[in-house]
Amino acid sequence: MNKNILIVVTNHSDIQDGRKTGIWLSEFAEAYVEFIKKGYQVTVASPLGGRSPIDPNSVNDDTPSEILESAVHLENTVRIGDVSIHEFDAVFLPGGHGTMYDLPDDQLLHQLVRNFYEAGKIVAAVCHGPAGLTGVKLSNGQPLVAGKRVNAFTNMEEAQTGLDNVLPFLLESKLRELGAIFVAAPDWTPHLEVDGNLITGQNPQSTLTVTRAVIEKLG
Repeated sequence: MNKNILIVVTNHSDIQDGRKTGIWLSEFAEAYVEFIKKGYQVTVASPLGGRSPIDPNSVNDDTPSEILESAVHLENTVRIGDVSIHEFDAVFLPGGHGTMYDLPDDQLLHQLVRNFYEAGKIVAAVCHGPAGLTGVKLSNGQPLVAGKRVNAFTNMEEAQTGLDNVLPFLLESKLRELGAIFVAAPDWTPHLEVDGNLITGQNPQSTLTVTRAVIEKLG
């Protein structure tokens, strides 16, 4: 049976002092390409719909053409408010620092993710994508991540980006505050955690690992 995947991306493009951010292209593209190769249908959504900006630091002269070409799918995303969990088998949240600004406060996203999770559908996120999980509460009022083994971009990795004192919060710290069992691997190494139908990965190097775990769970 054909599978349908919802990828949720950021609309946020600015950090401060003229520094641009957005989606980390490889985290979106590697997942998108892998899902498409598997024959899945993929829909890309964002809080506002329309264009999802690409972090300029995520692209350079060595970026593979397959990754660059996937950027076209970020030009006209659908609004989160216009999608229903009934259309999809899994939701995937790639990262990029932009996600730290708009996804933590997006109530429609939080409702959508809660509905995915409580329906037993896969919720997956990588790097800064788990920022979109921080505001999600289950029907019992508990944070989605409370008591769950999770992974995301670590405080140590963030310190190496030089943005640890600039961002609205540190993702690892926030997840821990919410009661998550945060399991970190060495900096910049592929790592994921699977806790039931919640799948999270640490950094850009973990994107394919998370994507393949989603595919495996979908059977």
